[in-house]
Amino acid sequence: MAASRAKTLSSLFKTAKKSSSSPAGDKTLKQLVSSFDTSSSSPSSTSSKKRSPKAAKKPTPDGSLSSRLLDPASTSEDSMEKLTEEISSILFAGASDSSHDSEEVTNSRSSLGRELAIPWLSNLSKNYISLRRKIVSRERKEKWVFKKTQVNRFNRLIKMCGDKLGTKATMELFDKFGRETGVKEYNALIAVCLEKARTSGDEEVALEHIAEAFTTFKKMREWGFQVEEGTYGPFLLYFIEMGMVEEFFFFCRVIKEGNRSSHSRLGYYEMLLWIGVNNEEKIRELFNHIAADDGDDDFKLKENYLLALCESGRKEDLMQLLEIIDVTRISSVNLVANIFQSLGRLSLESLAEKFLLAFKNCDYGTDDISRLIFSYASSIPNLAVQDSFMKFKSLHMKFNITPSSASYEKLITYCCDLRKVHLALDIVDQMFEVGLSLSIETLHSILHASEESYEFNLVGRIYSLVCRHDLKPNSETFRSMISLSVKMKDFDSAYAMLKDLKKLNIPPTASIYNAMMAGYFREKNINGALMVLKQMEHDDVKPDSQTFSYLIGNCDREEDIIKFREEMERGRIQVTKHVFMALINAYATCGQFEKAKQVLLDKGIPVKSLNEIKSALVSALASSGQMPDALNVYREIKQKGGSLEPKAAISLIEHFTSGGELSILFQLLEELHDPDYWVDGCCRTVLHCVRNKNLRSAVDLLKQLKDKFHNDVMAMEVIFDEVFCIIAESESKDLLQIGLALLQAMKDELGLTPSRKSLDFLLNACANAKDLQNSLLIWKEYQAAGFSGNVLTYLRLVILSFLCFFFSVLNVICFLRLDC
Repeated sequence: MAASRAKTLSSLFKTAKKSSSSPAGDKTLKQLVSSFDTSSSSPSSTSSKKRSPKAAKKPTPDGSLSSRLLDPASTSEDSMEKLTEEISSILFAGASDSSHDSEEVTNSRSSLGRELAIPWLSNLSKNYISLRRKIVSRERKEKWVFKKTQVNRFNRLIKMCGDKLGTKATMELFDKFGRETGVKEYNALIAVCLEKARTSGDEEVALEHIAEAFTTFKKMREWGFQVEEGTYGPFLLYFIEMGMVEEFFFFCRVIKEGNRSSHSRLGYYEMLLWIGVNNEEKIRELFNHIAADDGDDDFKLKENYLLALCESGRKEDLMQLLEIIDVTRISSVNLVANIFQSLGRLSLESLAEKFLLAFKNCDYGTDDISRLIFSYASSIPNLAVQDSFMKFKSLHMKFNITPSSASYEKLITYCCDLRKVHLALDIVDQMFEVGLSLSIETLHSILHASEESYEFNLVGRIYSLVCRHDLKPNSETFRSMISLSVKMKDFDSAYAMLKDLKKLNIPPTASIYNAMMAGYFREKNINGALMVLKQMEHDDVKPDSQTFSYLIGNCDREEDIIKFREEMERGRIQVTKHVFMALINAYATCGQFEKAKQVLLDKGIPVKSLNEIKSALVSALASSGQMPDALNVYREIKQKGGSLEPKAAISLIEHFTSGGELSILFQLLEELHDPDYWVDGCCRTVLHCVRNKNLRSAVDLLKQLKDKFHNDVMAMEVIFDEVFCIIAESESKDLLQIGLALLQAMKDELGLTPSRKSLDFLLNACANAKDLQNSLLIWKEYQAAGFSGNVLTYLRLVILSFLCFFFSVLNVICFLRLDC
C-alpha cells in the first residue's frame, strides 16, 4: 500500500514539474505542487508582510460543504448550534474537571438527610462568590497552566473540526467566527491531513488528504508566513515513512528557497531518509562530505547528521561519526544528552568515559556533565534501576564530580516512573546528606508514584522528610499525603496533617477535605464523613462540586438527593460530570431507575461528557439487576457511534445473566483496548461461560489469555484456580462434568499442568457430588503431576469412600426389605 501510494504520488510530482500549465478546474496534486515553484511568485514580496484581520480576504467557497457552511440560508440552525456547543464544551471546559479525584465511592445505605443540616451553604455571600472568582481567575492565568490547557484544547478543537468538516471548511469556519488563521492553526490542520493520509487504507483517499495538506502549506506561503520546522517537519517525516525520495528533495528545495536558515536542519531529515530507505551508498557520501569540510556551517550540519544517527541506533555509523566530530564544540546540551543516551543504549561505555573526560578538561559546567552522566546511566538496557543508580554514582566518583540537584531529581523521577519509590526516597536522603535541596514538584512525583504503586505506607516517611528538612509544601502536597493516609485507613494521621497545615498558614482547600470524605465513604462510615463536613464548616471552606458528588452518590433516599441539589443551586456550584454520575448512582440505589435515565436529559451536560455519563448509567443499571435496560442504553451508545467506558463494560460483563447471548460479551471484549481491562473482562467472560456450561467458548478465551500472557504459567494457574473454584462451590453434577472436560482441554489443547489448588477444587466438587469414580481419576492426576497427597486430600477420599460405601449398604438393606 505504502509503495503503491509513493509510486502514484511520485508520478504526480513528475507530471507537475513537466507541465507548464494546467486546466483551471484540475484539482490534482500536480497542480498544487507546481504552484510551489517560487519563480511564479516572489516570496520576498510577501514574506515581509503580516496578515491583518482587516485586510484578510476570505477564501472563495468551493464545494457543497463549504458553501453550506458560509451560506446562512442553507445552514441548518440545529446543526450549527450543535457544532457550536461541541466547540464551546472544549474551549470552556472548567479546570475543575481535571482536578477531581477519580475515586468512585460506594453507595451507602444510611440516610444522610436525617443527620445532616448545613444551613451555612445557603448563606453563601455574593462577596465571597466575587472573591472566589477572582482567586480562580488568577490561578488559571498562571502562565504554565494557561499555556498547557490552551494548547491541549486548541489541538482537540482542530482535530474535531478537521475530522468532521475537512481542513478547507475548518479554515472557513474560523473566518466566520472571526478568528484569524495563523501559523498554529495551519500547522494543526496540516498535521490532521497527514495523519489521515497515513492511516487511510484507500490510496485515492490518502492522496486527497496529502493534497489538502499541500493546499494549506501553499496558503501559508501566500500569506507571507515564515515556514519553520513545525510546518515542514511533518511533511518530510511523511515522505521518509513512505520512502518517497524524489518528493522529499523537491519539497526540500521549496523549503530552502523560502527559509535559507533551514539548510543545516534539513540534513537531519536527509540522514533519516537514507537510513529509512536503507541506501548505504548515500549514507557513505554524507560521511565523506563530513570528513572533507570543517566550517561553522558544516559543523551545524554534522550536529544534525549526528542527531539522526543517535535516533536510528546504527552503532558502527555513530561510532565513526563521533571519531570525526569534536563533541566539545556542540553548543546544545540537549543534543549532547541525546548522544550520551545513545551511548548508553548501545553500551559504549569507553566512548562515554572518553567524552566525559574531554568535557571536564574543557571546563564544561559540572551541572551539565552530571546531566550527561544521568543520560548515559539511565539508558543502559537490561540494567536494574538500582544498578543504574550505582553506575550514576560510580561515574561521578571516577571523574570527581558532585552530582547536581537537577541530575538527582531526574534520577528520582526516573525511579518514580518505574515505581521504585523506596529507591527514590533513598536518593532523596543522599541529596540531603550532601546539602542539596529538593523541589516540591519532585516530591509530588514521589507521592504520585506511591499512590500508583499502592505503597501508601510510605507517606509516613515522606511526611518525615517534609518536617525534618524544612521543605515548602503547598496545599497539593498535603492533599496527596492526606489521601495516602486515608487509603491506609489512618484517619488520625490525616487529621494531624490537617492541623500542621494550619500551623504553616497554608489555607486548606476543598480537595483536601474531599480526600478525607471519600475515605470515610469507602469504609461506609457516614458519621466520619459528616465530621469532615462539619470541619469544613468550622474552617470556613466551602464545598465544591466534588464534595456534593460524594454526598449525592451516597444518598439512599430521594429527599436527600433533592436537598443536596437545591443546596448546589443556592450556592451556585457548577454541576460537573461527576455530579451527574453521582445522581445516576443515587437514583439507582433508591430504586428510581426512570429518574436515573432522566438525568441524561439535563441540558447542562457537556457534549464531551455525555458518553461517559451514559456509561455510568449502564453500569448503575447492570449492577442493580436492570440488565435489559442497561443493554438498551448500551445499544443506543453504539448506534450513535460511541463506545462504552471500560469500567462500565466490565460491570456489564460481570452482571450479565443471559446464557445464550455470548455475542454481546464478545463485542464488549472487542471494545476493551486497555490490556488490563481486557484481561479482567476476558476472565469474567470465561467464568460466565463455565457457569452456563459453554465449554468451547471458555477454552477459546483461555487460549487468547495464554497468548496475551505470553505463556506465563503462573498467571494461567491463577485463572484456572478461579474457574475450578466456582465448580467446587456448586453441587451440580453437570458442572462437575464441565470441570472434568475443562481439565482435559487444559492438558490437551493448552499444554498446561493443573496446579494442586485446581485439583483440590475438583476433588472437593467430586465429594459434593458424591462421585467416587471421578474422584479416583482426580487422584491419578495428583500422581501424574507429581503432587504428594496431604491430610486434606486423604480426608476427602476417605469421607467420599465412606459415603459411597454407606449408601451402597443402605441400598442393599432397602432391597432385602423389599424382597422380604
